[in-house]
Amino acid sequence: MQYLLALDEGTTSARSVLYDESGRRLAMESCPVECAYPQPGWVEQDPGAIWRAQRESARRLMRAAAVRPSEIVALGITNQRETTIVWDRQTGQPVAPAIVWQCRRTADYCAALASSPAGAPITGKTGLVIDAYFSASKIRWIIEETPGARERADAGDLLFGNVDTWLVWQLTNGAVHATDFTNASRTMLMDLATGDWDDELLGIFDVPRSMLPRIVPSSSVIGTAMAEHLGAEIPIAGIAGDQQAALFGQACFRPGLSKNTYGTGCFALIHTGSRLPASNSGLVATRAASADSVAQFAMEGSVFIAGAALQWLRDEVGTLRSAEESEQLAASIPDNGGVYFVPAFVGLGAPYWDSSARGLITGITRGAGRAQLARAALEAIAYQTRELVEALEAGSGQRITELRADGGAAVNNFLMQFQADILGIPVVRPVDTETTALGAAYLAGLATRFWKDPAELEGFWKAERVFEPSITAPARDALLDGWRRAVRRCRL
Repeated sequence: MQYLLALDEGTTSARSVLYDESGRRLAMESCPVECAYPQPGWVEQDPGAIWRAQRESARRLMRAAAVRPSEIVALGITNQRETTIVWDRQTGQPVAPAIVWQCRRTADYCAALASSPAGAPITGKTGLVIDAYFSASKIRWIIEETPGARERADAGDLLFGNVDTWLVWQLTNGAVHATDFTNASRTMLMDLATGDWDDELLGIFDVPRSMLPRIVPSSSVIGTAMAEHLGAEIPIAGIAGDQQAALFGQACFRPGLSKNTYGTGCFALIHTGSRLPASNSGLVATRAASADSVAQFAMEGSVFIAGAALQWLRDEVGTLRSAEESEQLAASIPDNGGVYFVPAFVGLGAPYWDSSARGLITGITRGAGRAQLARAALEAIAYQTRELVEALEAGSGQRITELRADGGAAVNNFLMQFQADILGIPVVRPVDTETTALGAAYLAGLATRFWKDPAELEGFWKAERVFEPSITAPARDALLDGWRRAVRRCRL
């Protein structure tokens, strides 16, 4: 037997997934990854812990599935994007904690930059809103705020990478320092049109070019994972940022197809083909993963806090025993009782890009309890996604007639039905909701001829359930009015 291995390093867990020749998921193992919150709005991780968790999950997977490492044809990597790691070129030791994509420590710097003369060329070249979300300001912060880092960076002694690059470096024992176009397009240092690092952007953020990884196609053999890590030498043949990987895993290969991933955050993308979209309507333009070196693009809207709101209710407030319990609680009451939850823990993402907004629960009465809070948290995910879909339609000029759903929270039937209700269009859940890992496997499989072309992969995609809208337009409008009032209050 021959298999493909996907390494899926997310914000809260490092997962490893095994696939067969029909694209069927055979086994999955996961190890948790902790986040630290040293100051309000700051989010950090230990780069070493990220690597160890990812390696351990892969080793557990092969043991549990009784698969020999020599049976793995190739591996693909998908990762939490924008999270920024800087390490020593010689020792491989990180110079500071990883700054996670959610972190807002550079928000003031980005706000000043956006209002400066440099703002227009940055957005024009990158397709991105100038925001602390992306990697460039994070790299600059590490260089400037870590003692001695500026001198070491200027001397060529430091390397930068997002999580994909960090994992490739570790797997190859430092032989390969590379990223793919999808991850590079999220750094705010790559010219989206040329697909290369841009000297003007590097100058604005004062990042030495010597720190940056080589940019490679998402589906290509770029190196070999050493046997000491996974038990055999395995080609690394696919890389894509998690949301572009999910778009690929959902078989959204053509313009107009769209998906939303329900995870720690929410990320809705619409494929625009070879057309480079303009950044507008609070959205960003980004590279889409492709099966060859031909540039493909997408428009994207990002919600910073989605499933993380349920984790907060579980871990910090104690009103949920598990995230899964939210479905039962939400369905136990006929409506939200006027309770709205805007989980702006680190500000609001698209379409607002408001780093000063903070979380708010409104409409609480004496009768409100666990069920209302759980329902409000789930409904917030759907409301935020509705705003993303509206912006995607406005920005792309295309009507979205169905939304493909994936990610951990997509298994929640209450959420999926409420999402269809609040959108007014069908929401389609595939048989395999772990499409982020699946996309990484697809990219690796195409690069090694495990599969011949994307058309073969389209045949693998199957819907598990279609959620049709079930409420009236006036009822939908009333719910949306309540949400919008709550958002306005959290932005005061």
